Amino acid sequence: MPPPLDSPQWQTPLRAFLRGLIAAGTTVLTLVLFATFIGIGALAHDSQFSLGWVLLSTVLVWAGPAQIILISSLGSGATPVQAAIAVTVSAIRLFPMVVSVLPMLKTPTTKLRQLVLPAHFVAVTMWVECFRLLPQVPRERRIAFANGLGTGLIAVCLIANVIGFLLAANLPRSFGAAILLLTPLAFLLSTARNCRELADVVALVLGLALFPLVALLHTGVDVLISGVSAGTIAYGVHRLRRRRRA
Repeated sequence: MPPPLDSPQWQTPLRAFLRGLIAAGTTVLTLVLFATFIGIGALAHDSQFSLGWVLLSTVLVWAGPAQIILISSLGSGATPVQAAIAVTVSAIRLFPMVVSVLPMLKTPTTKLRQLVLPAHFVAVTMWVECFRLLPQVPRERRIAFANGLGTGLIAVCLIANVIGFLLAANLPRSFGAAILLLTPLAFLLSTARNCRELADVVALVLGLALFPLVALLHTGVDVLISGVSAGTIAYGVHRLRRRRRA
């Protein structure tokens, strides 16, 4: 856990950055990322991509599902433009996460360029950990802390890429597929753990309940439809409760 808000350990941005690095190594979600990116390294090897290529894609794309889409689409013969469009559509899901995290980092004197790197770091794991840890960090040190946290997470994933790439010849395909499921499962459990309001619980439960039903329609955007529907209903429940209290 981070030190108290008034601790001298927050005196400089460098110390806050180092605290973020330490936090990246102490969360169980880092283990999930490590296993997931072993699978991505193995997938890149099997798709005939170089180790340098997969490491660069991890740094630039920094989202497991998007990397899987990129590797799979290019490996199956899609053009770079087609792959870029597919990755971009996948990345849209991260936009609400970025929008919810950046206000937690800003101060009245924060410049836009200071938020570029933290915005790039925001993915599922980063989003979950920011909501858990940033309230315990002085606001003026949150950008440095977030940069340290993101740097630590990416460093772990790069190491995992190397291991997965080198072990690809001996890694069973079924095992590789299984570990790629760890990220969504960890996200689901972390979201459930962080539910504090009734609206959070309603959104999560309805999302899980609606998805199998929406999947029967074979729309191709089953997650989007079930997520938007569940979130809208949960928001309506939240507004109704507020009106009753007022």
